[in-house]
Amino acid sequence: MLCDECGKNNATVHLTKIVNGKRSEAHLCQQCARKYTNLNTNFSIQNIMSGFLTDVHGIEKSKPLVCENCGLTYEEFKRTGKFGCSRCYSAFEKEVAPFVRNIHSHDSHVGKIPLKAGKELKSKKELEDLKFKLREAVENEEYEKAAEYRDKIKKMAEGD
Repeated sequence: MLCDECGKNNATVHLTKIVNGKRSEAHLCQQCARKYTNLNTNFSIQNIMSGFLTDVHGIEKSKPLVCENCGLTYEEFKRTGKFGCSRCYSAFEKEVAPFVRNIHSHDSHVGKIPLKAGKELKSKKELEDLKFKLREAVENEEYEKAAEYRDKIKKMAEGD
């Protein structure tokens, strides 16, 4: 793709601007990008990702996350994979919760139902599982599966 400005060089800088829901794009070569934006276009992927993660998580490089109870830093947790106390999960929840959800498909303990448990507890657990599967199917745009789960949930609600 050629530069939108000079039309000679390959466009290596792609800018997207969204203002009030209106999107505009510019594809510029490095020379034109320097003229028009006063940007340093010698980006490194590490700088870009570092800035992105800082924006997404609101983490400042100068202020590390620390558990107020035990003093464990998030960096130490990442290195060891172990919390220092029971309050570390709360202190690092924003960073840790997505990983827990990816690994376990839930971000809360779901456990197992004992064999001697009542019928009500088992049906409640089954209903929660169906609702979770329904949300997952809708997110993955598997609408036929979602309809099956919806019908099962409806049938369970009518049985009460």
